[in-house]
Amino acid sequence: MITNIPDIITTILELIFYGFAFSAILSYIILAIISGFETVNYMKKNSFVNYKEILSSSISPSISIIAPAYNETLNVVENVRSLLSSHYVNYDVIIVNDGSKDDSLEKLIKAYDLVKVDYLINEQIPTKPLREGIFKSTNPAFEKLIVVDKENGGKADALNTGLNISTNKYVACIDVDCLLMEDALQKMIKPFLESTDHKVIAAGGVIRIANSCVIKDGKLLDVNMPKNDLVRGQILEYLRAFLLGRMAWSKLNGLLVISGAFGMFDKKTAIDVGGYDTNTVGEDMEIIVRMRRRMEEQKIKYKVAYIPDPLCWTEAPDTYKIFISQRNRWTRGTIETLKKHKKIGFNSDYNSLGTISYPYWLIFERIAPIIEVIGLFYFLFLIAMQSVKWDYAIAFIIVAYLFTVFFSIVTIITEEHTYHQYKKKGIGYQLVKTAFLEPFINHPFVLYAAIKGNFDYYFNKKIKWGEMTRKGMTNN
Repeated sequence: MITNIPDIITTILELIFYGFAFSAILSYIILAIISGFETVNYMKKNSFVNYKEILSSSISPSISIIAPAYNETLNVVENVRSLLSSHYVNYDVIIVNDGSKDDSLEKLIKAYDLVKVDYLINEQIPTKPLREGIFKSTNPAFEKLIVVDKENGGKADALNTGLNISTNKYVACIDVDCLLMEDALQKMIKPFLESTDHKVIAAGGVIRIANSCVIKDGKLLDVNMPKNDLVRGQILEYLRAFLLGRMAWSKLNGLLVISGAFGMFDKKTAIDVGGYDTNTVGEDMEIIVRMRRRMEEQKIKYKVAYIPDPLCWTEAPDTYKIFISQRNRWTRGTIETLKKHKKIGFNSDYNSLGTISYPYWLIFERIAPIIEVIGLFYFLFLIAMQSVKWDYAIAFIIVAYLFTVFFSIVTIITEEHTYHQYKKKGIGYQLVKTAFLEPFINHPFVLYAAIKGNFDYYFNKKIKWGEMTRKGMTNN
């Protein structure tokens, strides 16, 4: 490929770039194959499960749904109604109003007949103090609802407040702007009930994008495909990650993250490790790694489970500004977690956590964007030096592009033959069209956000969560 610069340098660089690309493609194929087999096995196994027995039994494990809320006036009433609509029996809903500056609390008080009550809090994890206090409803229809108003401390601090208040054995942590399916709790609790020779410390489920969907009274009535190309690209991205990625990592017991939008935890284990870390923007990933690390160090057999059913729908960014801010935060959270727990990396004492999961995240999540950008600049340098063999270069670009498109189409086919949430005529064609466009519409901005996240982590310590402006799912 190169003719005019020192052969040893070009050989090393090309080995790095080609080796990385080949390794990435191979890893995606392996994970997709494992996910495929596991999805088939899951659907066969669970086709005979009577979830009504789980949801109707009075001895079902107790669960607290913890939902932090900050300036969520557009969605808060509707989404609390969704959380209260679960078919599960033994649960309560804890809404933690984290110092909102809008009228979220006032809307909740009016909608659910809330009054301030005295409530004993077992403060096992230090948190910001209460502001207005704790509220419960005078309406028996909303007896499961607890609303906490506290000083602003961030999402992790709000979740820790929920852990302190909860009196139940398990906690389901969810973003208040998310729409939870009615059968989500009984499906999510199932792995905890099935465990015999190991301890299930956490479980995660599939997150779907609700932009343009019709939602009324806390229920998903109609699934539509958004017209916004950025949102369509994210739908495809989520499908790839959940259908062809996390199912495989669950089988390998290698999950390092459960989506902060919806995950269930063994509360005692979460409290024993100190709850959520308030000094990171990636608290959802960090607590999973810390819990797993504790289990490994105590030589306890454990598992982080994954449920492939669509259990939760959330609003995705529909502008590039908000999208970049979100991915910037994800990058910084990954850096913080991997750095904080670097002891486990490539360490056989931590079994697959140290020898498979950590290295994979370090190489293909943490370092990958940097390698890609270096490769891009290297290619531009070769063009300037007139040292490119274009037949090889064009072939490499075409292969990389076609593999990306092919992988996305495999994802679409998998969705069509499994959970088939997008049933309307023409949506499949729209997703295939998005598969061809996404590498140009989404990926450059994902790459930019990752590089900016690296820069902000090292040189802009003041930046924290970033902006996520909600438009309200019911109005899309």
